[in-house]
Amino acid sequence: MMRLALICGAVLCCSGLSAAEFPVDKSLNNDGFETIFDGKSLRGWHVSTQTGHSGASMHTSGGKWVLEEGAITGSQDIPGNGGIILTDRQFGDFEVIVEMKNDYGPDSGLFLRSNDKGQAYQYMVDYHNGGNLAGVYGEGLSGGIHLRNFDFLDDVKKIQTKDAPFPCPIKPADWPEFWKHGEWNELRARIESNPPKVTTWINRVRFMEFTDTEKRHPDTGSIALQVHGGGDYTKEFVRYRNVRVKSLK
Repeated sequence: MMRLALICGAVLCCSGLSAAEFPVDKSLNNDGFETIFDGKSLRGWHVSTQTGHSGASMHTSGGKWVLEEGAITGSQDIPGNGGIILTDRQFGDFEVIVEMKNDYGPDSGLFLRSNDKGQAYQYMVDYHNGGNLAGVYGEGLSGGIHLRNFDFLDDVKKIQTKDAPFPCPIKPADWPEFWKHGEWNELRARIESNPPKVTTWINRVRFMEFTDTEKRHPDTGSIALQVHGGGDYTKEFVRYRNVRVKSLK
């Protein structure tokens, strides 16, 4: 009986961990969004060769971006050479949703109000050892903006939380249940006003809030996806699909 009780207790304990409830933001909804990438063509998007990540090609190419199985799929086109793919349209105050299934290794990002030089407020998609998701970074902007509340360790299933103005909402022990590597996960960002307030979510859980203290970038810009330069990531890929946006003004 004692042995049976111990076994049952272990099963219940494990069941409790696998059924962890995450702090989903119940204020979110998908009303009013329009699809700006439907998985059928890259019409409405263009590749920029002007960022610092395209230096390996002497700014003659901006990485390799193709339509593959309904996703925008990016990689370096030659070792060390990345870049960004941007919407032709400009947006001001908006919320954007993308689904992401990247290989673990390439450095990427979701750029908000980007120009062709890649200057933007960035939702970090640094999906590699020592990297971060959903932090906010000032790509090419003044002010040293760089906020993150966790780091990946030596495995995609392992994170270490960091002190930050907005604490990490997911405990390291729960991360493997929350984040599904190799499956499609939802990334969401909102940018409002100027100086802007930037809010980020992963799988509908709010991860970061940042309000800038000064106006350091235009009121409008493109939505962009990045393949980082450096290293050799010609055989590892970033993948994004179901890109949707809602204007807030």
